Amino acid sequence: MLWETIKLALQSILRNPMRSFLTVLGVVIGVAAVIAMVTVGNGSSTQVTADVESLGANLLMLQPGQDRMGPGSDDGGAARPFDLSDIDTILKQVNSISVAVPTGSQSVVAILDGDNYQTSVTGTQNGYFDATDWPLTAGRIFSTAEEKGKAVCIIGETVREELMGRANPIGQKIRIENFNCTVIGLLEAKGANTFGQDQDDIVVMPFRTFARRIAGSNDVPSITLSVRDGYSTDRASDDLTALMREVRRIDAGEDDDFSIRDTEQLANMLRSITSVLTGLLSAVAAVSLLVGGIGIMNIMLVSVTERTREIGIRMAVGAQASQVLMQFLVESIVLSALGGLLGIGLGLAMGAVGARMLNVPFIPDPGIIALAFGFSAAVGVVFGYFPARRAAKLNPIEALRH
Repeated sequence: MLWETIKLALQSILRNPMRSFLTVLGVVIGVAAVIAMVTVGNGSSTQVTADVESLGANLLMLQPGQDRMGPGSDDGGAARPFDLSDIDTILKQVNSISVAVPTGSQSVVAILDGDNYQTSVTGTQNGYFDATDWPLTAGRIFSTAEEKGKAVCIIGETVREELMGRANPIGQKIRIENFNCTVIGLLEAKGANTFGQDQDDIVVMPFRTFARRIAGSNDVPSITLSVRDGYSTDRASDDLTALMREVRRIDAGEDDDFSIRDTEQLANMLRSITSVLTGLLSAVAAVSLLVGGIGIMNIMLVSVTERTREIGIRMAVGAQASQVLMQFLVESIVLSALGGLLGIGLGLAMGAVGARMLNVPFIPDPGIIALAFGFSAAVGVVFGYFPARRAAKLNPIEALRH
């Protein structure tokens, strides 16, 4: 009986294919938009996690000045900078820290055989590669003698391609500012981070070389730290804060003149923002499901009016009101369910295109797909009930007069 009712519903829908398609268009768009938004949102969250992991596990950044937002909040220049002795103190007194290295960056022009390329140079020490989990694909890291101020460097994949193509960079000399730097290593390619910044567009050299030949100062702009296994970043951050307040002689009640950035907190913040935006956009998209449901109700009401005589004949030959109600209700459910299926296909296609355009993984959510389809079927039930009930209440004698 139910199968026969579904067949009748399909026949009725196919009698006016264009009208039926336009009727469910709101449901199709709503389901597709929800699935596409959640799929792209999942991919974005996964990409954020991967980007943070590429920075290094359990990574902290210590900088002078308070990390505030807004006009007039940049007090990093007024705060006393760090020096290399601060790093020695941290490694000796903070057990939760396994790696602490100075880090300074500056934009420079790299020159090789007359080719110029604007890039970023970072001055640091060998521990930087461990802290950021950044291995080399060729060459080696700095020797002890080189870390004392030799003109050597390790380059990223982008710098190699811009200046040398696919040639072996080891042993080549590139000009940085006013001195020649011998390339001793090539970093493993990382690609762009969450903010679209090319992580491979980098030249890394010993911090003392950077300080003397580029920065012109031995001040340490920031300190990169790695938390020891078995310790939480929160614990390490608290230990570090206590030590820095003591070293920098900050009295109780005074604000810190330094800031600590936790990459895991940054990742959680970015994932939270992504989730909120995905939820808001999905909620807006879901409104079109309600609009589609209203469209289905309107068309079903028109269908009841057009098929009044058919309803009268069926009831005259013995069809019960419940059977007529079931016929129109099933027709509405089938209509919205078909819209849901079309929406799923369109949503997955849109999600794949969006993920490709944003360069994030394509990660569909089976739970959301099932929920969107179930919601589309529920729309058919809710908005199809009133027209079906109206059809079931028709007087067969009056219906036959139409």
